[in-house]
Amino acid sequence: MNKLIKTLTAVGAFCAASLFAHAQAGPKIAIIDIAKIYDSHYETVAQNSKLKMDAQKVQEQIDLMNKEGESLVEQYKGLQDQAKDPTATNEAKAKIQAEANDIGRQIQQKQKDITDLSTQARDKFRQRMETFRTAMLQQITRIATEVAKQNGATLLIDKSGPTLIGIPPVIYADASYEITDQVMAEINRQRPAGATDAAPAPAPSPSSSSSSSSGSDSSAPKIVVPGITPQ
Repeated sequence: MNKLIKTLTAVGAFCAASLFAHAQAGPKIAIIDIAKIYDSHYETVAQNSKLKMDAQKVQEQIDLMNKEGESLVEQYKGLQDQAKDPTATNEAKAKIQAEANDIGRQIQQKQKDITDLSTQARDKFRQRMETFRTAMLQQITRIATEVAKQNGATLLIDKSGPTLIGIPPVIYADASYEITDQVMAEINRQRPAGATDAAPAPAPSPSSSSSSSSGSDSSAPKIVVPGITPQ
């Protein structure tokens, strides 16, 4: 019995020592910049490029509708001038005014169509971007976790972006803890031929033409793609 007790005591002491040593060693930390990886990811570059082209197509459609609106405004002004002609009969003036009122309604509808198209396009692009971002972050997180485990890390910290109180999540970290480049290299192993891993320059603000209603000028709506088009 004494021998068994001594054996159990020795085993318990060994386990306690192991746990203490592990606690003393602490977790092995790895640091990563998720934002940098996301921005330079070849799929992000391709997605941004496609969104820019789609946004430009919508902007061109808005510009065309805006020019049509300007033409209607010119017609409206011309009819208003005719209605003021002192030589015109009351019947002629009434007819001209009726035409002007119809043109005015067309102008209002054109403005509504432009606004609706712009709003719908922005909402659509925003949803596309959010869906894409969610899927990409899941993919990056999965690969980053695999690389961290391969490096023997027991804790992975993302250093991109400030915390809720406005300071960086990582104040200082030795470069040896950084695995961002390793994760990017692992991701780029799957990059298709011809794809680029360099983030494109920000999209220029889409061109716009001025639109007016009843003689007042206003700027045409611009299509803004979140994360791409400058605000």
